Amino acid sequence: MKRYVIEREIPGASELDEEELAKIAVESNAAVASLQVSYRWITSYVAGDKLYCIHEAEDADAIREHARRGGFPADVVSVVANEFGPHTAELADQR
Repeated sequence: MKRYVIEREIPGASELDEEELAKIAVESNAAVASLQVSYRWITSYVAGDKLYCIHEAEDADAIREHARRGGFPADVVSVVANEFGPHTAELADQR
């Protein structure tokens, strides 16, 4: 499976409370279960008027179908080309 970053424009997203986020999670989980393909929701971040979601799927079509079934936008769907973080600097130290 490939890892994707999904950008969802939701006005007022940063003002959603725990109950509202839980409702979105229930809808997302139901959409995942209904797909009947390999699919995994990793996590989501709320920032301003956007949700940034990390999902794993075989292709971007599955991501878009998940969004359609869940009733939420998938404004930008980008496959993750690579990951890095502070630990990546250790590779440079070894050279």
